[in-house]
Amino acid sequence: MTPQDAPSKRRRRWPLVAGLSAVAIVASGSVAFAEARKTVTLDVDGTTKTITTYAGSVEGMLESQNVRLGERDLVAPGTDAELSDGDQIVVRYARQVTMTDGDAERDVWVTVTDAGEALTTLAERGGDVALVASRSGDRVSLPLRLNDDGPVAVVADGSTQVVEDHAASIDSLLDDVEVEVDKNDLVSIVPVTSLVEDKAIGGKAAKSAEEAGADVAVQVQRVDSKKVTQKFDLPFETKTVKDGDRYVDEGDLVRTEGKEGVRTRVVVLRTVDGQVVDRKKLSNKVTKEPVDRVIVEGTKERPVVEEAPVEAEAEVEATTEAPEPSAPAPSGSVKEIGQQMAAARGWTGQEWTCLELLWERESGWNYQAANPSSGAYGIPQALPGSKMGSAGSDWATNPATQIEWGLGYIADRYGTPCGAWGHSESVGWY
Repeated sequence: MTPQDAPSKRRRRWPLVAGLSAVAIVASGSVAFAEARKTVTLDVDGTTKTITTYAGSVEGMLESQNVRLGERDLVAPGTDAELSDGDQIVVRYARQVTMTDGDAERDVWVTVTDAGEALTTLAERGGDVALVASRSGDRVSLPLRLNDDGPVAVVADGSTQVVEDHAASIDSLLDDVEVEVDKNDLVSIVPVTSLVEDKAIGGKAAKSAEEAGADVAVQVQRVDSKKVTQKFDLPFETKTVKDGDRYVDEGDLVRTEGKEGVRTRVVVLRTVDGQVVDRKKLSNKVTKEPVDRVIVEGTKERPVVEEAPVEAEAEVEATTEAPEPSAPAPSGSVKEIGQQMAAARGWTGQEWTCLELLWERESGWNYQAANPSSGAYGIPQALPGSKMGSAGSDWATNPATQIEWGLGYIADRYGTPCGAWGHSESVGWY
C-alpha cells in the first residue's frame, strides 16, 4: 500500500506543529529528484491523510490538493514555509458562530473543528460562554461538529440523554433523542459543567451527563410568551358636605355609598423553562372610576321652644256653654289619611301630588318602613324614627302620628311639599 492509498482519519484537536526541517539542495541528477519527493501529513479541519508531493512549499502543496484558503483561515506552518519530508500541515477553516456570555449575543470567528473546542477557546476570554444555534423555523444548525472527542448530552424538559455519536449535527441529534423544538425555543451548546453547577437549569439530571463522560451539552430551553391581565382595586374616598338646611341633631346622612374602582394592567410575560425572564407592559389604566362616599352633615340649629309660664294660682272659671266639637278624626287608607291631613293644612292639588310622590319614593307610604343603612323609619323616613315621638307616643305604629310629624317637618324646613319634593329631586333626599 502506498502512502497515497493510506485511509484518512479524523484527529481530535489542533496538533502541536514542530519546527520544519530544512530542505536539502542537490545540484542535479536522480538524487536531487529523489530529494524533491516528500511524504507529508495534511490535516484539514481534523480530517487527516498522508500524501506524496514534489512541492517545495506549503502553499504549493495546498494548491496541488485544491485546498483554498480564506483570509481568516489558519495554516501551520505558514504558506510560505519550505516543505520537508515527514512534515505535518494543519489547516483550520474559519467559521462564524454566535456566542453569549450571559449578556448580549454577538458573532465571532473561530478556527476550530467542533463546538467543544470552540467553548474552550472562547472561555479563555473570561466568563461562562455558550454557543447559540442558528434557527430557520423549527430547524436548528451550527457550522461546527458537536464534539470530536466524546459523547454529547441533550438537556431538555428537565431530563438528560447522552448520545455517543459525537459528530452528529444538532438536527439529527435532536431527532435521535426525539426532542422537538419550535421556532420560539432557545437551543444552545454549553459545557456540561455549567449545567451541573447551575441547579436552576440542569439540576440533578445534568449530573448524569457528567458521569457519562460528556463535556458538551445541547441545551433546549422552552420559551413562551403570554398576555396576562391583572386587576387592582382602587379605594374610594369619603367626603363630608355641609347642609345649612339640615338640623345638627338629625345626625349625618349618607347621600352616596362609596364604591371601589378598578385599575387594569395588561402585560406580556416571556418565560424560559417556566421562569419569567422579561415582562413588557402593554397598558395600565383605570377601567372603573371609584365612587366617593358622600356624607351630609347638618349645620342648622333647631330653635328652642320656650314653655309658657304656669300661673301659681290660676283660677278656672266654670262655664255653662257647650264646648265646640273637635275636627273629625281622619279615616281610610294610609294615603287617604295623609290626603285629609294635608288638606287640613291647605295642601291640595299640586301640593298633594308633590307630597304623594315624595313619600312614595321615601317609604311607599308604609308606616313600618325601616332603612337598615341609615336607621330612618316610617312614612316620612324620620332619622332617627324616635323624633316622631314629639307628635305622639304611638309614633312607631300609628300612620296618622307619623304623617302629623312629617307634615310639620316639611312645613318647618321647606314650607310646602313641593319645596321638599324639589329638594329631593335635586340631591336625592329631603
